[in-house]
Amino acid sequence: MDVSSLKHVLEGFLGNWLVLRSMLIGIRRFTTNSKEKEVMTDPDAPSPSEPSMREWVHWIVADIPGGSSPSCGKEVISYVGPRPPVGIHRYILVLFEQKQELGTSVEPPTARAHFNTRFFAARHGLGLPVAIVYFNAQKEPANKKL
Repeated sequence: MDVSSLKHVLEGFLGNWLVLRSMLIGIRRFTTNSKEKEVMTDPDAPSPSEPSMREWVHWIVADIPGGSSPSCGKEVISYVGPRPPVGIHRYILVLFEQKQELGTSVEPPTARAHFNTRFFAARHGLGLPVAIVYFNAQKEPANKKL
């Protein structure tokens, strides 16, 4: 996945949510023979001052062919867009290179709340992330909506 693919993915997330800041860390090229796994979480759920549901998982996609869109992979847990109820929330997309195709061996989490990206990566032998992108978002004020 390259920078333009990640930008396209982020643009699909935005809807009526105001993105305040974003950052891309450690992107590298993948070969077409590689497989990728993407995880998106919110570490600030339900509120930044009381993140009692940390990490809330928004999306997991496995077996993404190298250099292609997440839509070409296998959705492990369906996408739920950002909807921060209060405050500014961080949304983090983490990309891992898979050592092998995971197929149906990846079971979805039993709940979206209290997900742990590090534990998930260790459990599936994913190693360290190869790319991370995050953005901040908050609910758009009612007077700004069209």
